[in-house]
Amino acid sequence: MDLPMKLPNLSWNSLWTWYLAALAMDFFYYWGHRASHEIHILWAQHQVHHSSEEFNTAVGLRQSILQGCSFIFYLPMALIIPPSLFITHQHFNLLYQFWIHTKTVKNLGPLEYILNTPQHHRIHHGSNIWCLDKNYGGVLIIWDRLFGTFATGKDDEKIVYGLVVNKPSFNPLQLQTFYTVSAFRKSCEMKTWKLKLCALFFGPSWRPGSPRLGLDEEKIKVGPREKYNVKIPMWCNIYLLCHFCVVVYGYHTMSSCYLKLSPASVILSVIYILASLTSIGMLFDNHPYACILEVLRCMLLVIVIQNFEFPSMNENVLLVMEVFFLISGLFWFLRSINVLQIIPEEKLEKTK
Repeated sequence: MDLPMKLPNLSWNSLWTWYLAALAMDFFYYWGHRASHEIHILWAQHQVHHSSEEFNTAVGLRQSILQGCSFIFYLPMALIIPPSLFITHQHFNLLYQFWIHTKTVKNLGPLEYILNTPQHHRIHHGSNIWCLDKNYGGVLIIWDRLFGTFATGKDDEKIVYGLVVNKPSFNPLQLQTFYTVSAFRKSCEMKTWKLKLCALFFGPSWRPGSPRLGLDEEKIKVGPREKYNVKIPMWCNIYLLCHFCVVVYGYHTMSSCYLKLSPASVILSVIYILASLTSIGMLFDNHPYACILEVLRCMLLVIVIQNFEFPSMNENVLLVMEVFFLISGLFWFLRSINVLQIIPEEKLEKTK
């Protein structure tokens, strides 16, 4: 009688298990990361991380709301790796990647052959034609060297960060969703079901009749360009900073005691956070409806504070927040009569 195949039972405290878990984590990260660039519908989510025209450690925090769906690429590890080691190495892997988002660190010598360094990752975030689809590794760069996706820098060409076609906006909700809309629009424009699926599951540059990842000669050549910037008054910067701090405080309060809150309170808190970040982004963009949204947001928050219980928050803090939002709402109501003119930097230069 044939016995069923038994999976190896690896000990969590074995040094060899730790080594295997570290290698497996980085190996599957490489393929998950590569898929998120080479499959259009996945790139529509991952592009959020690449949408910044800057390259600093803050970019490491710029993630898609669907980032958690990447767990499917690590499922093979569940067969042999103890869960405690999986969680540990997943966190170590991501922590390592945080610091490589910097232009400060230059060449690291022999480590460049093995590790994914800031120098390698700068190329990965470039939108130059020679930077596209390169250097996917998390901690180790050996996977790129093995599978043909490694690239080195060019001394005669400066790296341009951001997307090939940037979205000129500071609105996080728009940045999270605009590319998904674009991907499905491209799919809908195709004539057959096969082509519709190809538009979603082949590369972002794919066109009918071209290879899976598209032809390099058909891709957009990105050169030096001005960064999207909007000049706003100092008082507006201070206002937005204050409201962002309140958003962070609200998120911290909710995340630390959400199990004690009613479902309605949790839903309202999430809506408040999303609406606040959207409103802040629209004000930075000088969107014509930003003033109206800010008035509605602030006044609705006053109503919510008056009519819902927040047991985890001090009554004095709630009172201060109520007054704060009331004053903010009245201020923007008055400003919306004569909408604030926030002039883009490039327009300022033309008028000089």
